[in-house]
Amino acid sequence: MKEMDLEKLYDVIVIGGGPAGLTAALYLARARYRVLVVEKEHFGGQITNTSEVVNYPGVEKTTGVALTDIMRKQAQSFGAEFLLAAVDQLDMTAAIKTVFTSRGRFFCFGVLLATGAHPRMVGFEGEREFRGHGVAYCATCDGEFFTGKDIFVIGGGFAAAEESVFLTKYARHVTVLIREDDFTCAKATADVAKAHEKITILTNVEVELVSGDSSLRLLKYRNRKTGEVTEYVPPEGETFGVFVFAGYEPATDLVQGLVELNEQGYVMTDQNQKTNIDGLYAAGDVCMKNLRQVVTAVGDGAIAATELEKYAAAMQRKTGLQPTAPIMRVPLLPSEQNEAVNVTEEILTEDMKTQLDAVFSKMDQPLLLKLYLDERPISKELEQYARALSALTDKLSCEIDAPTLGENRLPFVAICRENGETTGLAFHGVPGGHEFTSFVLGLYNASGPGQTIDADVKEEILAINRPIDMKILVSISCTMCPELVTSAQRIAAINPLVRAEVYDLNHFPDLKEHYQVMSVPCLVVNDTKVSFGKKNLVQLLEFLRDIEE
Repeated sequence: MKEMDLEKLYDVIVIGGGPAGLTAALYLARARYRVLVVEKEHFGGQITNTSEVVNYPGVEKTTGVALTDIMRKQAQSFGAEFLLAAVDQLDMTAAIKTVFTSRGRFFCFGVLLATGAHPRMVGFEGEREFRGHGVAYCATCDGEFFTGKDIFVIGGGFAAAEESVFLTKYARHVTVLIREDDFTCAKATADVAKAHEKITILTNVEVELVSGDSSLRLLKYRNRKTGEVTEYVPPEGETFGVFVFAGYEPATDLVQGLVELNEQGYVMTDQNQKTNIDGLYAAGDVCMKNLRQVVTAVGDGAIAATELEKYAAAMQRKTGLQPTAPIMRVPLLPSEQNEAVNVTEEILTEDMKTQLDAVFSKMDQPLLLKLYLDERPISKELEQYARALSALTDKLSCEIDAPTLGENRLPFVAICRENGETTGLAFHGVPGGHEFTSFVLGLYNASGPGQTIDADVKEEILAINRPIDMKILVSISCTMCPELVTSAQRIAAINPLVRAEVYDLNHFPDLKEHYQVMSVPCLVVNDTKVSFGKKNLVQLLEFLRDIEE
């Protein structure tokens, strides 16, 4: 352990930034233990895809984003630290555990696995082929792409019932296909879907296949009792959407072969959330449990945290090492808590400014935000946004430049060197919502030193010897887009032959039509190769390598 950097020593490292992980961080930091929460995509977890939360005790009605924002702020107020990075490996063999991430190694006494679960594929013919071309798994991310079209929802649980109602905001009509005799969720939730005039519910049916060309043109489903097969074909010239809500599968790749899992792949723990590995605990949806809800995840996180407090204290005594105590911030006032639930009219909230201050203080080289605008209100919003950012630091300045003749992708902001030379990074639209953090990371990576990456990964990026133009088509409400955006920008910031331009499809519908986008994120390389779905840095490099070959 001679190589250990004491500044990177924590009492506990929490892997996963959903309700379970955030709650554990709050409890640990409040008890004066140093805790780091590592999240690879976005803080908040799967609940951030839920537009309405009405069953969390003490909160009459809120959104998943607002609820978890409060959790994160509470944890931060007690000194919890947060890191956006992918965890690649755990070494649990020594007294001091090592957590290997995409941003370097970190050390701790105890680890809490709170990685949650991700949507499960059903396995019908054409499901994988048409993912992103009509088959989707996130109503919040992709619902708008099916405005005025028919939508089919596969599933009979809570998510299927709730999201079918949400999708009526966009769909001409929603048909729910359930394998069982009825919904399996709470009657109150199911009754809302059953009573909706734009929803038809079919039970005892199973999807056999979807097919089409660049979009879906045919759906076949079979009645499991009668054997009757029904074919749905959309009106001529139209397509339709299929949203799959068939449960989740645990995100346990990191601990395969390390901890004991049940037959479904969920982590086995005792009543104190301890796994069979000393110092490794698990909480939330990644665990074997009867009910997967925010309230149970929060309970898991609290239990695990109190046990990890005891474990960390014992390890401090055993090793003689004591991590730096967390630095408490000013506790949240009630007015600040309410502000997080309500939509603020400020361009940059206090929480955003806090994040920005931390990033700006580490930036090496000054950057110029070069704005290319038109007459639309969105251009004014982008200008205000850029000026608000540059007012916070002397590392940023902004100017308005005349767009190139024929440029029709306005407005956009190009991230440039101080002398006006482009870095290859640009955002078309306003980088708000879930793209705020990825845009800020883009600034940090372009300015330097940038996020830490493995030497071999950097070497592969520098080895790219041909021009690559990446268009990343996103929705700022999408929780799955930022990882791909950050990865593409990291490559472009290192290699001058690579461009990474992000487009908010809400403002560029022609791109959506041209590339037949029905799911985000959508990656377009050199205007020819199209791919859907999130990708981390290694996966993106592999994709680019396959194109070259």
